[in-house]
Amino acid sequence: SDASYPLVLLVFSKDDSQSNGFLWACERAGFSCSIARTPETALQCFLEKHHDIIIIDHRHSRYFDAEVLCGYVQRGSSAPVPGCGDRYVENPHMMSCYNELIQLEYGEVHAQFQLRACNAIFTAMEQSQEAIEITNEDQLIQYVNPAYEAIMGYQQGELLGKEGVEVPKSEKNKPDLLETINSCIRNGKEWQGVYFAKKKNGDSVQQNVKIMPVIGQGGKIRHYVSINRPLNDINKVNFSSKHKDRRKGSLDVRSTTSRGSDGSSQRRHSSMARIHSMTIEAPITKVINIINAAQESSPMPVAEALDRVLEILRTTELYSPQLGTKDEDPHTNDLVGGLMMDGLRRLSGNEYIFATKQPHHIPGHLGTPLSLSDIPQYVARTMENEESWDFDIFSLEAATIRRPLVYLGLKVFSRFGVCEFLHCSESTLRAWLQAIEANYHSSNSYHNSTHAADVLHATAYFLSKEHVKQSLDPVDEVAALIAATVHDVDHPGRTNSFLCNAGSELAILYNDTAVLESHHAALAFQITTRDDKCNIFKNMERTEYRTLRQAIIDMVLATEMTKHFEHVNKFVNSINKPLAALEETGVKEESVKSILTSPENRILIKRMLIKCADVSNPCRPLQLCIEWAGRISEEYFAQTDEEKRQGLPVVMPVFDRNTCSIPKSQISFIDYFITDMFDAWDAFADLPNLMQHLDNNFKYWKNLDERKLRSLRPPME
Repeated sequence: SDASYPLVLLVFSKDDSQSNGFLWACERAGFSCSIARTPETALQCFLEKHHDIIIIDHRHSRYFDAEVLCGYVQRGSSAPVPGCGDRYVENPHMMSCYNELIQLEYGEVHAQFQLRACNAIFTAMEQSQEAIEITNEDQLIQYVNPAYEAIMGYQQGELLGKEGVEVPKSEKNKPDLLETINSCIRNGKEWQGVYFAKKKNGDSVQQNVKIMPVIGQGGKIRHYVSINRPLNDINKVNFSSKHKDRRKGSLDVRSTTSRGSDGSSQRRHSSMARIHSMTIEAPITKVINIINAAQESSPMPVAEALDRVLEILRTTELYSPQLGTKDEDPHTNDLVGGLMMDGLRRLSGNEYIFATKQPHHIPGHLGTPLSLSDIPQYVARTMENEESWDFDIFSLEAATIRRPLVYLGLKVFSRFGVCEFLHCSESTLRAWLQAIEANYHSSNSYHNSTHAADVLHATAYFLSKEHVKQSLDPVDEVAALIAATVHDVDHPGRTNSFLCNAGSELAILYNDTAVLESHHAALAFQITTRDDKCNIFKNMERTEYRTLRQAIIDMVLATEMTKHFEHVNKFVNSINKPLAALEETGVKEESVKSILTSPENRILIKRMLIKCADVSNPCRPLQLCIEWAGRISEEYFAQTDEEKRQGLPVVMPVFDRNTCSIPKSQISFIDYFITDMFDAWDAFADLPNLMQHLDNNFKYWKNLDERKLRSLRPPME
């Protein structure tokens, strides 16, 4: 059967709510489903089609014995059949049936598909032009393909069973290279770089080598796979592979051995290397890669002309990727549908109009602006480590009675000299912070002023990183801090898709395009300019104000998710890759500075900065990450509840409070949106603590999800 669409056999003696639940679940999941009423027809049907999942009704034993039938099925199959032998407690709820099928598909069924594909995989390796070697965990050679034997000069089967140490080593490698490679792969990381191998006749051949550890039973390394290609043939091979899970290693096209021995350097180059094999590659990226390859063997005039071509391509709007999620899990599909679509899945005639809402004025008890000197000691104590990434925003939320934005804003803006840049008084800044915070909805579980304060904190942290400081001017820093503060002001706790489906006044006003982000930016300037007491821009020169305003608007609009991959792709191709190329060739500092400070690249850096700050929750310490995950899930649950009440399309069906798996939603969000973006940002800004938190948090959600799966398999009565 097609690995994308498992075949399901339902063995039910009669129709009821349980069988209908599984039928609906199969239809929704896109699985092909057959129904059998008797043991005889079930066995006959199975022998004809060899279904991937079999569900047998064991509630009515007078019709047939499910365990006996299961035994017959297993004897008639060449491999274990998922679902046949496991127990499932009666639960006709459609989403429960759906979740059970999805768990089987992503667990045992996929494993069976992989086993069945082994013959095809070995056939492909036998025909491959790349030299492939597979060893066990003790580096005992278990397989080499014909290409490997031909390149290295060995007879068929001559290398099998030999230990790695028995194969001659070339003296042309650096003395510590082999030790470095072994240290890398034994820690579960991929290694890629240039290596001299010794052929049987004693000649050395320079190869581009990629070695991948393979994790097996018990989470331990069971094999190592090595793919080799002689260096003079390297332009004919593409070592790119799908990067779905950063925890399974890096694709280090810049050999960690060529850099310093410190862990931070290796980790940064590991992040940089993954950028070269991202799955978000757009057509224009492929064009750029082809041009880059052509430049290497072109005469100087041609290479210079291609440089001009690349410069033009990198400054045009050609970076939107082609998104395809049909093979993703339902959580990813719903996240993409809910966060990246414009809500066109609407029902005609259904409208839900948000009341026209005037901006909040500052409540009476906030009428007297606070000063830094007025901040209570217990609040000041919670902000003592606000320059640290591990700063606890929830402690500040509690200490300030859910008004963290004013207090944190005062301290951060003071540290960056915002008042001096804007030529405004501290009292004006204080009044502005209070007005902005008053327009965040404290009733939202996630999109409230605590989230704004958290994004402001992350923005300030990123602004302190060396590459970022080298790139941005004071006007950029001030724009980033203001944009972070206002980026979700007056957020209704619903997504753009919801507003478009509901026909809200905001969606109509902004033509269903970047609805919330346009509203946040526009309202922020309305609040600021309507009252001199909080107008932080009133003393700015007109041209300077227009520059600052444009930068703020651009950054707020960059938080809209429909262009997520476009922003990341442009950052990688315009900044990450050129910087890495310069680093390899050891060029002068002026060339690096020209990349960092060009007007186009400064815009890309600011967009990437606020995007990463906005969704940095998975990179926070575990307890903060868990709290944020609960808050965003609750907000999505509330949206799903309201969509059902209003008869609107449910844009994220997996966020049903009765059936949702928060661990699965976090795993999907990290895999699809976070990993590639933070790999790119880490390669630029050097963020070892964030990446460590990201790894730890992903493992936490994975373990939690696996424990939950195990607990969801009680016996079927």
